[in-house]
Amino acid sequence: MSRIVRGLDLSLTGSGVAGAGWAQTLGSKGRRHDPYAVRRARLDRLADRILDTVGTCDLAVVEGPSYGSRGAGTWDRAGLWWLVVDRLAARKIPVAVVAPTARARYATGDGRAGKQAVLDATAARYGIALRDDNQADAYVLAAMGHDWIGEPLATVPDRHRAALARVEWPDLLPPPAVQLGLDGTGLPYPETIPAAPRRRRLRPVEPPAAGPGQVDALALVEEVGAA
Repeated sequence: MSRIVRGLDLSLTGSGVAGAGWAQTLGSKGRRHDPYAVRRARLDRLADRILDTVGTCDLAVVEGPSYGSRGAGTWDRAGLWWLVVDRLAARKIPVAVVAPTARARYATGDGRAGKQAVLDATAARYGIALRDDNQADAYVLAAMGHDWIGEPLATVPDRHRAALARVEWPDLLPPPAVQLGLDGTGLPYPETIPAAPRRRRLRPVEPPAAGPGQVDALALVEEVGAA
């Protein structure tokens, strides 16, 4: 059964969201000198729209931050990124994080490829109409997720697929069962519980024999009981 994967290329003015066979761009408008309350409301609304477009899915593949980016919007882009990732986690949707260079390499074979090269390669490989590079980036991310779960959207050269090894993939296996304490509350996972120290078995010590002038009390008791 095919699983649902979403790719997300997050941006303030044009966030790309994509799934198998489709891609969409979600934008918002704001001014550099908007008050913090206005900027917060903008991020909140945009995050809601992105999550509504994502809907329910089995895996969300998100492009990671570009740490070399500069500019007035960098702070707000980081805020949007964490808002979306946090809401995905709140929905129990596993999240994979892909570096921009890994996304470019999967699409073109070159981690330094530009936006237009990624768009052209993606449209040609998957036969899909893409309106802008935001949609192209999101579609590549979704394709990487499908490839990773064993349901590729197209045949991709091994040189390109090597980028999958550089992705921070989630653990899709369920966590180990939680043990219950005597009071019914949950205990940490078994591997986090320190092992109880092993008790040393003590050898029985033979009582010393009675010396000269001493009375063996145990023998005296046995003699009295037998009399």
